[in-house]
Order: sequence, then C-alpha cells, then structure tokens
Amino acid sequence: MSPVQKSAASHNDLSGANLYRVAIVGAATLLGKEVAEVLRDRNFPVVDIRLLDDDESLGQLEAVGDEVSFIQSVRAEQFERIDFTFFASDARSTRGAWKKARDLGSTIVDLTGALEGEPGASVRSPWIERQLERPVTPQLQPGPVVVGHPAATVLALLALRAQKAAKVERMVATVLEPASEYGQKGMDELHEQTVNLLSFQELPKSVFDVQVAFNMVARYGPCSGHSLDALSRMIAKHYCQLVPAAVEPALLTLQAPVFHGHAFSVYLELEKPLSIKDLSEALAGEHVIVADPDDVPNNVSAAGQGDILVAVSADASRETGFWLWAVTDNLRVAALSAVECAETMTSSRPRGQIQ
Repeated sequence: MSPVQKSAASHNDLSGANLYRVAIVGAATLLGKEVAEVLRDRNFPVVDIRLLDDDESLGQLEAVGDEVSFIQSVRAEQFERIDFTFFASDARSTRGAWKKARDLGSTIVDLTGALEGEPGASVRSPWIERQLERPVTPQLQPGPVVVGHPAATVLALLALRAQKAAKVERMVATVLEPASEYGQKGMDELHEQTVNLLSFQELPKSVFDVQVAFNMVARYGPCSGHSLDALSRMIAKHYCQLVPAAVEPALLTLQAPVFHGHAFSVYLELEKPLSIKDLSEALAGEHVIVADPDDVPNNVSAAGQGDILVAVSADASRETGFWLWAVTDNLRVAALSAVECAETMTSSRPRGQIQ
C-alpha cells in the first residue's frame, strides 16, 4: 500500500468515530500540563494533541499519556484542522492567538479569563450546570467558552448545596490564594523567597512585589502586575454569572504562603436553625466530600483530587450560623471544568471531525 493509500485508509478508519484534534496553548504551564493530564484521565476522544507555547519552551519535551511530544510555537498554521483549542497560558497570549484558532474553525476554551468580554463569549462551569439541571444547547458555531474561575465554581456549588437544606440569608467568604495561580513563576518566587529568608539574602519580588514567604498579605506591591482586589472582583463576577439567583457572597481574597491549593473560610447564615448533620448531608454529593469532624482537610490532602473537601462547624454565637472550611486543588478544578466544557460541545462538532 502506498503512503497516499495508507493516509486515505487511516482517514476512513477515523471518520466513523468521535475523534478530535486538540491544541493546548500554554502547554508548558502548570495549568496546561493539568489540562493534558485530565484529557488523558477522562479518555477524551482525541487523536492528536498539539502542544503550543512561547519561545522559552520551544522544543521542550512533554509527556501526554504514553507519548512524548515537542512543544511548538504558537503560529496560525498550528491551528489548522484543530477541533478544540485550550488557552492555558496568560491573558496576553490568549488575546494574541485566539482569533487565529477561531478563524480556522476551532472551538475555543479559555482558562485565562481573557475572552469574557468578547461577543458571544460565555462563562461556564459544568459542575454548576449539572447542579442546576441546566442543559447546554448545542451550537454549530459556539462563541469562546470562558471557564469559570475555580474559586467561583467552589463557592457557587457550596451555596447551591446549602440551599437544599435551608435558605442562605448571608454568605461571607475568604479565599486563600496559592502561588500556583500565577504559574511556575509564582511558585519559583515563593520558593526563592523562602530559601533567601532563611539565609538572610535579598528577596526576589518580580511577581508579587511583596514578601509572601512566611507571610499573609491582602495586597501585592505597587510594581506587581497582579491585584488581589481585581481577583476578588473576577471571582464575584463569575459567581454571579454562574448562579445569578443565589445569595451573593461578601468576598475577600488573601495571598497565602502556600504553593498549591485553594482554601476557603466560608460563613453561612441560614434562615432557620439546622444540625451540622443535616447541613453536611445537603453539601455532600458529586465533587463535594464532607470530612469527619476529627479529620479536617488541608491543601495537602486535596492535591491531585477533583473534589472539594469540606469541614462543617457551628458558629459559636449564632444558632443559624455555620462555618465551612473547604480546600481544593485549584489547577485540577480548572482543568476538569475546561475539559468537561469541551465534552459538552462535542455534539456541536461534525461526527469524526478529522479533516
């Protein structure tokens, strides 16, 4: 059989199956690697994954399942015949490349939040859509999907579950932000600050512009390119878009001196008194695991899990008040949400979209 015949036979073999070509922009980032791992773990029907990133990562080898691929540059031709493109780098990279992918027919899944203001864009969380029993209408030409911030997804799911037991009158949440939300550079800066503090050396501050090692901060330094206030606004905005009818939380975001994993301190004031057992049973379910009273979860116990680990306790002064301590793997929640968004949109792609 000639090479041309082999290619045609391969195309025919694939044309009867739901198999898709995928690109990951930001494949060398922590989030990009997590997306690749979730695609594998969930057996997403993929026949080819293109790993794309900036110049610093070109030629780098990355494992995708049992295969090893080279990271390639983000060029328009890389999006040819790609069904789904996941943007997992940063807002600047997403804005610079997403239209190239869209114009070549790719469905866009944005994990950076850069595209929520674009025409036709929608903020989504399949976890919340299932909780609300809200089906997604397939679209032949869907606008860019912006994956809801993982903290917004967690808070929205906890609020909706709590409402099954009693009306939530008030919700106050403190989000403890890990360094990994700012990628490898954030992780490296926290590590270097920790080492340098112990050896009495000057602290690197290019990401946070403030000491975050052995410290809790409510604001970054003036030269930082990031803002905790802006992050709080994004989380609140995504929360309201995901669950517009739920109680809107008062929200504070703090930078914690941890490398990985979101943590949440959430106060709920309910319409009526309730036992801890009843509230725990309402919260538990898909993606929420309520811990035993003697087994309070932490960032380490949440690592690698696609669940929200929760501990419930009663407020000391209000009989209708409860405290939730919740922890999640922030990268895992974001990647799971992104891949599940793509799964819900496979029906809008022609069957066997192998071009």
